[in-house]
Amino acid sequence: MLGIDRRTLQAAWTLFLFALLLFVIYQIRRSVMLFALALILAHLLSPAVEFVERILPARAPRVAALGLVYAAFLAVITIAMIPLGSRISKEAISLANRIPDVLASDPLSHIPLPKPLEGMRPELNAFVQQRLAELGQAVGPMLSEAGTHILTGLGAVVSAVLIPIIAFFLLKDGGSIRDTIVESFDGERREVAQDIFSDIHHLLAEYIRALVLLALSAFAFYGTFLSASGAPYPVLLAGFAATLEFIPAVGPFVGAATILLVTGFAGYSHLLALFIFLILYRIFQDYVLSPYLMSAGVKIHPLMVLFGVLAGEQLAGIPGMFFSVPVMAALRLILLRLRRRHVGTS
Repeated sequence: MLGIDRRTLQAAWTLFLFALLLFVIYQIRRSVMLFALALILAHLLSPAVEFVERILPARAPRVAALGLVYAAFLAVITIAMIPLGSRISKEAISLANRIPDVLASDPLSHIPLPKPLEGMRPELNAFVQQRLAELGQAVGPMLSEAGTHILTGLGAVVSAVLIPIIAFFLLKDGGSIRDTIVESFDGERREVAQDIFSDIHHLLAEYIRALVLLALSAFAFYGTFLSASGAPYPVLLAGFAATLEFIPAVGPFVGAATILLVTGFAGYSHLLALFIFLILYRIFQDYVLSPYLMSAGVKIHPLMVLFGVLAGEQLAGIPGMFFSVPVMAALRLILLRLRRRHVGTS
């Protein structure tokens, strides 16, 4: 009647609903992040739950397997985190207390400069002192507070409690929830929805487990080298760099730069060896370890990864940077499935 055909109206209505969905997700992004972290924990614990189910009697309910896995998981976390958290907190507090002394002295005194820059050392020293003063005003209290929180066991208590609870229900009822959603479709769409859920499940499982293994590898290699070479704050710096492994592209670079800066200003005398080690480890991880662990479905062009990380930071801060790659990879798989269905029906 208005000169607009039915297909155009359907396309416009679909775009409107999609935009509305994105707007709603943005408004409730904190809750979405909470459930996303619970989903990550569920994927990490899923292999252990399946293993325990296989060794338990057939009549044993799934809740029994979940209870055993959760008990073992909490025991391992407690045993590992009490000494590790205490060490990290002490090093964080020590670093925070040392920042004023570094600012009062010559921060570049332990760092060799190229001959053309040696004559500019006073100007460079003044510039570095000013930047460090600004950084110290923000980082010093944060490090001290973080160390105290780790030592006393405080922090994001609500999230720490809710995430395992949500993950428990996802492990317990995730299959039935997925089946209910799939059954809401009819005909060929049901098969496509089933394939999409299967693709995303395998993608997230492999991606998350790969990231955890990469972070553990970084922590082990960094911590071993820093401790063996006598670097200051080895556990704190290794833990910081390992945590940043969860942020694609930007995280590893920031972690390596932070290690060099902190050890350099602290008077570490093996900066060249540390720099070579960081380069060699990055080559090993990027070209050997990461391709071995990562699924082919996660392979995204580096420019798209960088764009996703920057866009994710603007939308949701650090969590947005972390979730940018799996979201883009999942969208890629969905588009591939829909394209195959379109080609198959045409």
